[in-house]
Amino acid sequence: MKLRCAISPDADDLFMFRAITEGLIDTEGLTFEVVSVDTDKLNRMAKGDGPDVTAISIAHYPQVAATYQLLAHGGSVGRGYGPVVVAKPMLLAMAGEQKMSALLEGRRVAVPGLTTTACLVLRLITKFDPIVIPIAPTSLQFDALRADEVEAALIIHEGRLTYAAEGFVQLLDIGDWWFVHTSLPLPLGGNVIRRDLGADVIARADRVLRASIAHGLAHREDAITWLLARGGTLKSREAVDLYLSLYANADTLDYGADGREGIRTLLRRGAEAGWLPACGEVDFVGD
Repeated sequence: MKLRCAISPDADDLFMFRAITEGLIDTEGLTFEVVSVDTDKLNRMAKGDGPDVTAISIAHYPQVAATYQLLAHGGSVGRGYGPVVVAKPMLLAMAGEQKMSALLEGRRVAVPGLTTTACLVLRLITKFDPIVIPIAPTSLQFDALRADEVEAALIIHEGRLTYAAEGFVQLLDIGDWWFVHTSLPLPLGGNVIRRDLGADVIARADRVLRASIAHGLAHREDAITWLLARGGTLKSREAVDLYLSLYANADTLDYGADGREGIRTLLRRGAEAGWLPACGEVDFVGD
């Protein structure tokens, strides 16, 4: 049976699926057809006849919960860190004693999509004017900053490690803000599977996808070499290693109790603030 899978082109998603796409593990009779697109497009694809397995922003889950169930693995989780808001140094110099939330209020901020978790959390922090600029390639957001099309940019994925080299400074880490206000990790993205695949296929796919992540963690150095050979935003072994330490780790193998609570809290707060539809009980495959 062939399963259509959609993931982002970023190192953590590629890491998760490497063992499957390279034929390194037993796939229990399943064939995985994997495509990669940017985060906002992934969210928009997850509807109707969308992929069988797809990465989505956790903030988008209430929109697709009737069709998809969350896997307990495959998540990108920030523990005291997450997407960052960056700008030209001059804006930081203007901050003075005011809080960053006040500094950003009313400003034009590039976001990777209105459906992303990063955009939701920044909306919980402050009122701003979102300007959608695709995250792939990250250079689009940096170019918009240089051209003064936006005053700040909300950077997700690998751009989190490259903005300083582009001449920008960090104003705010929304993962740090989230931890200060909730004492929970910030669940950014996750993998979901179609409910209509049936219990047997879901269980097999769940085991294979988890095994692929476990294989990556057990063969991390080989995975880094493979990622570098593919090319991408991160050019050095050190940069890829750091990025994977942030978003392809033990939390990726399983959210854990606090990771699950982080998801429930994010969705509840998003709904209470009016940015998300109310979501019922979040159920995870295998729980």
